[in-house]
Amino acid sequence: MSRPRIPAAERPTAHLPTVKQLRYFVALAEVKHFGRAAEQCFVSQSAFSIAIQELEALLGANLVDRTNRRVTITAMGREVASLAKLCLQDVTTLVEHARGNGKPLQGALQLGIIPTIAPFLLPRVLPALRRSFPQLKLFLHEGLTEELHRQLLEGTLDVVLLALPYDLTGVEQMPLFNDRFRLAARAGTKLVEPTNYRFNRLNEGSVLLLREGHCMRDHAIEACKLRDTRKTSAFSASSLLTLIEMVDADLGVTFLPEMAEGSSLLQNTQVRTYPLSDKSHRTIALIWRRGTARADEFRTLGKFIAEHR
Repeated sequence: MSRPRIPAAERPTAHLPTVKQLRYFVALAEVKHFGRAAEQCFVSQSAFSIAIQELEALLGANLVDRTNRRVTITAMGREVASLAKLCLQDVTTLVEHARGNGKPLQGALQLGIIPTIAPFLLPRVLPALRRSFPQLKLFLHEGLTEELHRQLLEGTLDVVLLALPYDLTGVEQMPLFNDRFRLAARAGTKLVEPTNYRFNRLNEGSVLLLREGHCMRDHAIEACKLRDTRKTSAFSASSLLTLIEMVDADLGVTFLPEMAEGSSLLQNTQVRTYPLSDKSHRTIALIWRRGTARADEFRTLGKFIAEHR
C-alpha cells in the first residue's frame, strides 16, 4: 500500500541518501523481492525494509508498492533506480581513482563489445593491454549494440566497443579506425567471380547476412551497396560462426570485416576473402556516458586499442 508524499517544505533538505540505501534499492529493483534482495546485500530482511522506507521518506516519493504476493517498482522508482546505478558507479570510480593515485586503467572496468568485433580484435589487443596495465581488472560483456547501449546508460557497463554508424544518445564517441569490408566466398565457388566482382552479377538469394539486430548486417548492406534485396538470401545467420560455416558450405557469399583476416574463425575453412572499394567500411569506436569522470581514462584505452589492433 502506498504512503502519502511528504510535502517538500517538511523534508530534511540537508540530508541525502546514503550509498547503502541506494545499493539496497537497486538490488530490490533488479530482483523485485525483499527477501532475495536482502540476501543479496548480506543484511536481514527487516533491516533491508527499514532502509528502503527511510529512502522513500527522505525522497518524499513512493518507490515501491507492496502486497502480500508481489513487489512492484513504481514509475518514479524505476527512474530513481536508474539514477542510483549511475551514482553508485561514480562512487566506485571515486574510490578506485583515489586508491590508484589517479593512474589510468587500474581496478575494475566493465567493457561491452559486440560479437562482430570481439573474436577478431580481443586476441590482438588483450595480451598487450595486460602487459601495459597489470592492475586493470577487465570484465568483458558481449552483446548486440542496442542492449550494450542500454546497459551503458544504466551504469551496468563503463564503456562499449562497437561499430558506427549507429543512432546513439547520451554518450561520447571516440572513433578508432575504419574496418573495411571484404567479399567472402568458398574457394573455387561458382557463385561469384571474386577477382571481377560486381553485385549486379550475383544470383538471386546468393548473399548471406547476419540476422536483424546485428549492426554488421546494416553496415554491410549500406557500405557494400546491397540495394537489390532479391540478391539477399531468405536464410540468415544468428552468429558469425554460423555465417562462415554457411559460406564454407558454398551456400552463398557474404561480406566480412577486414579484421577477420587471419582469425581463428577462418582457420580450417575454405573461405577466402577479397578486397572491395575503400569506401566499403564500418568505423570501430569506443563510447562512454556523457559527462563521466573517467572520460580521459577511456580515451587512453581507445588510443591503446587503435595502436595495438
